Amino acid sequence: MAGTGTSPLNRAEQFIWLTARVLEQRRFAHHFLEGSADAVETALAAYLNEDGGYGNALEPDLRGPVSQPLHTAHALNVLDSIGRCDGLRVERICRFLTEVSTKKGALPALLPTQRGYPAAPFIPIVDDPPAELLATGPVVGLLHRNAVWHAWLFRATDFCWAAVDALDRSHPYEIEAALAFLDGAPDRARAEAAADRLGRLVRDQRLAVLDPERRAEYPVAAGYAPGEQHFPYDYARTPESLARHWFTDEELSRSLDHLAAEQQADGGWPVNWRQWAPGTALEGRPIVTLKALLTLRAHGRSLD
Repeated sequence: MAGTGTSPLNRAEQFIWLTARVLEQRRFAHHFLEGSADAVETALAAYLNEDGGYGNALEPDLRGPVSQPLHTAHALNVLDSIGRCDGLRVERICRFLTEVSTKKGALPALLPTQRGYPAAPFIPIVDDPPAELLATGPVVGLLHRNAVWHAWLFRATDFCWAAVDALDRSHPYEIEAALAFLDGAPDRARAEAAADRLGRLVRDQRLAVLDPERRAEYPVAAGYAPGEQHFPYDYARTPESLARHWFTDEELSRSLDHLAAEQQADGGWPVNWRQWAPGTALEGRPIVTLKALLTLRAHGRSLD
């Protein structure tokens, strides 16, 4: 039975049942209501294409049926969250990743097959897209963290190391991608050293709002929407992340207070990126809401 109380979790549950896609409803049920992982995987299968990739607006800012790396990364995150990032399902995904990688052996953000279908204007479609850390880092890190071994990973891992080592100026989403790689990279000593350097970069370039009450004093990255800023919890989603060492206890606690306070009157959390179509914002909010709840719970915050 759906919760009817006024706790943050009860309010979020009502929002999820009211607005979310079946996939996010089943993910919520799995994480917070003892729902089955099988139900989540069944819902995710609706987005799977014959080429082994995922499409069909799984990532709401890319519409249309065609498989894209960003959709497939989203699918891997879902599988990881339910402990299903293994076996034939991941072998099939890795074959797709091999097929769509650039000559450098890494992933572009967007394949030109997206042309003709609606897509967010801030994700450009080009004929020969370059390999990007933004697309490759999270996938490589997640596969390593799940002890997946596939030929695709060798060159993709080398690409990620080179891209991370070359970072001297960056923006929050690229830092998130680099961190996702480092959190799963097998060479832990190298990953910790690289993460320490990135943490200094984040602080030096003010890529995290360390004091939410002084938010206006922190810059918004070029091309981002007004208010599209990152906080410590955006990097340190769990206490185990290498980014946890970037912030003091007080800085992280303030950011978690801010995250909890961002819950809206309808029970959901807002999206802060550029909203270019009503449907994409509607589909995005339950995804953001799930991420907020899981982040707060991972850091020991009560949702009752």
